Amino acid sequence: MLINLFNKSKFLVVHLLFWVVVWFFYVYFLSYNSTNSNYITWFSSFLLPVTMVITYFVIYYLIPRYLLVKKYALFILYSFYTLVFSTYLIVVTILGCFVFLLNLNIKDMPPMGRNYIFILILVYLIVGFVSFVSLLKHNFNTVSKNKELQNKILETQLQIKNQELHYLKKQIHPHFLFNTLNTIYGFALKQSKDTPEIILKLSNLLDYILYQVNKPKVSLQEEILHLQEYIELEKIRFQDTLKVSFKSDSISENIQVAPMLLIPFIENAFKHGNIIDGFLTVEVDIELVDGELKFSIKNTVLNDISKKDNGGIGLENIQKRLDLLYPNNYQLNIETTKKWFDVNLSIKNLKG
Repeated sequence: MLINLFNKSKFLVVHLLFWVVVWFFYVYFLSYNSTNSNYITWFSSFLLPVTMVITYFVIYYLIPRYLLVKKYALFILYSFYTLVFSTYLIVVTILGCFVFLLNLNIKDMPPMGRNYIFILILVYLIVGFVSFVSLLKHNFNTVSKNKELQNKILETQLQIKNQELHYLKKQIHPHFLFNTLNTIYGFALKQSKDTPEIILKLSNLLDYILYQVNKPKVSLQEEILHLQEYIELEKIRFQDTLKVSFKSDSISENIQVAPMLLIPFIENAFKHGNIIDGFLTVEVDIELVDGELKFSIKNTVLNDISKKDNGGIGLENIQKRLDLLYPNNYQLNIETTKKWFDVNLSIKNLKG
């Protein structure tokens, strides 16, 4: 309420000051080669409301109703009518002042006061100036509103992306926990001495999943460390039926990636891989070349099963995450051969 009153008061003050300046502008130019200050003062005072009527009609009616909505023909037509009507008002003002202020004494009339063309130019200089400022203000407000709208759209898109990422992360966690808890359950039934070690490794992974995964980025080195812990858990579960090859370059701690980015690929290999010739074989290769991460993983798979199941919902969710996190900056290739399911991922421009 107070803000609206303040804005209205400010609007009135600015307009009032502007028309005072216009009045002095008229007095100055109409005083040329004349000493009849009384007539010039009154004539300027009568000419001012005529100018105000024409100006406000143009900026509050003609421009918004016809020019801004691109009704150019109607704008030109009504502008012509306005010119005709304003001509009439100016002529009436000149004649009225001539009759009532000078008593038809043409000698006392200032030279500029009897020059109708000059007065019309003065009036339309003011109308043109105010119209120009009005159009500039309109364009500025339009640009500001467009930017504000774009910012709101971007903010909404960001919120949607964050919600989608959060949803995709939640889908990954239950698969991993379910598999690992099944392993612990099986070893607990056997009263295996490896049960405490499995629980310890699971504890480390749970810490990573529950706390680190909420961060936007984590160290690539840390992600690889948890890949190795995951594989160690699976080695315990598979015992002598697992062959794993894990190769990784020495990677700087400054290189960061999205958390839980690579673990789902490892999980997928064990979940959908098959034992062939007595072994489930998994081969992992990770390297970083000029800021580009190259990750590959392949696992043995039966040919008839691979045709039916090409990674399930897991890889689909991974690709959605990649689209959100690294748009136009990654390549994901998945191939299935006679005995192998092969995934190759490359992400460019990774920085610390």
